[in-house]
Amino acid sequence: MTHALAFLLLFVAALSGCNRSDAIVVIQLHPKNPDIIYVATNDYIYKTRDGGQTWTNLSQGMSHSRVISMALDPAYPATVYAGTKGDAVYKSYDGGQRWVSQRAGLDDVTISSVVNQIVFDPADNQHLFVATTMGVFETKNAGDSWTKRMDGMKEVLMVVTLGLDPTRPSILYAGTSGGVYKSVDQAGHWEKVNNGLVSPAIIKSSRALNVTAILVDPYEADTVYASTLEGLYKSMDAATSWVRIGQSLQDQMVFSMVLDRTRKGVIYLGGREGIHRSEDGGNTWTTQNKGLATLNVRSLAQSATDPKLFYLGTNGSGLYKSRNRGEEWESVPTILPSQ
Repeated sequence: MTHALAFLLLFVAALSGCNRSDAIVVIQLHPKNPDIIYVATNDYIYKTRDGGQTWTNLSQGMSHSRVISMALDPAYPATVYAGTKGDAVYKSYDGGQRWVSQRAGLDDVTISSVVNQIVFDPADNQHLFVATTMGVFETKNAGDSWTKRMDGMKEVLMVVTLGLDPTRPSILYAGTSGGVYKSVDQAGHWEKVNNGLVSPAIIKSSRALNVTAILVDPYEADTVYASTLEGLYKSMDAATSWVRIGQSLQDQMVFSMVLDRTRKGVIYLGGREGIHRSEDGGNTWTTQNKGLATLNVRSLAQSATDPKLFYLGTNGSGLYKSRNRGEEWESVPTILPSQ
């Protein structure tokens, strides 16, 4: 087993927690209807149409593979994409009732691979990118066929996360097994941008796979945040250089990150110590854990219809929501029937 693969398995194990059936791996909120929510556990996809009062299992027609990532078509939200561990990408045209496999061009994404993230081009809902443990893939026909886009990513195989500039969609950032890469031509070519972020010594070791999320500030496009398993980093020059921030946080292993879409400089982080929020671009932090039965946070999402509404998935006690930007959390009725 290679060092990189061994670390990937440890990374997945750390995210999964002890209670396998309760891990909320993905939270996908409907862009227009706040009552429609999709979540993926380590075993199934569930959907609610009534804000979490009742849930339906949507996994019929899919393989047994775990769903690691999801995305809804911004123009036609009934169209759902699901990235899996071991069986590439699935697509549903009817809100998850029926699924079809979309493997054309994803032959590299074999049984041992993971589709970590699915990203839409905001200017074209037929144009998507996926980050996988076998690289970056692109489709220009809504998933009917995929093309690998790894030019310039020398000695890199695993891509953990993608960050797309919402104001300049041609610019993409990729968190990989060799640090961070940047493309200015929609993944046509990639350049390494690790200055201040990842030391050469780490890149050559099994600890290189450490970037968990990359987000571009919607208010300042040259400001980019990278959360990692070894802390939080910030660039104010479009990834030309990085500085470490959030070093006052007790736990530096960050699993999820959200930039508040309506408040400049407000950042939310989720990890093994719960939720932390900064209102000054990462200089100072407060804890936002009131109401949580466990602090082991796996996933976090902000509503597109109500900026005060957040949902949080844990590794040990299910799903929570906050109606006041994380000041208080309340448990959402259980989504898991007796397995």
